[in-house]
Amino acid sequence: MIPFKDENPSRTFPFITIGLIVINTIVFLIELFHPAGMQVLVYRYGAIPRNLLDFSAQHLPSAYLRIFSSMFMHGGFFHIIGNMLYLWIFGNNIEDRLGHYRFIGFYLTSGVVAAMAHAVSAPSSEIPMIGASGAIAGILGAYLLLYPRARIHTLIFFGFFIEIIRIPAFVVIGFWGIIQIFNGIMSKGLMAETGVAWFAHIGGFLFGLLSIKLWVPKRRFR
Repeated sequence: MIPFKDENPSRTFPFITIGLIVINTIVFLIELFHPAGMQVLVYRYGAIPRNLLDFSAQHLPSAYLRIFSSMFMHGGFFHIIGNMLYLWIFGNNIEDRLGHYRFIGFYLTSGVVAAMAHAVSAPSSEIPMIGASGAIAGILGAYLLLYPRARIHTLIFFGFFIEIIRIPAFVVIGFWGIIQIFNGIMSKGLMAETGVAWFAHIGGFLFGLLSIKLWVPKRRFR
């Protein structure tokens, strides 16, 4: 199930959402073509869970600055394409509802909460975390609460056949949430660390779901 479009028009031009997509794309291209190589950049600018929970002066404040740099880095084409697709589909309506500047604050705060959620779930991990997934998960949580019945155009695969179906947002996002929770629980039963920060997704999603009403300007409810 791959969503690619919603039927929820916005009243304002989503220049912050577009700007975030552009910045993420530029950073990814830098990763691809940087002489030092992608792996070196990931360890240099990715958020390391163990350091986020180490409050000694040795790691502060660089460990927390890396949360913000890590939000704009991605590990491969599928990683960034998937994230930017979800950001484009759902981000414009949240930006429209919050206003441009509140949306920036909400997006970055969702990313910070997501990073800390992952750190708490893997406190000894020294594997850098990168990607906009945590911040975008916050957007999904917000969208689920604000626009649960908005129709999402979704590709459904039936073997070799592909069908486009209009599905309510609560089904699409709910299905996504179930996958994150299931894989997060399963990852705790594995001896080796997986390559996906499932609890970052869960943390960001819950933050967006539970806090979005606090971010919406009061005049928007009238």
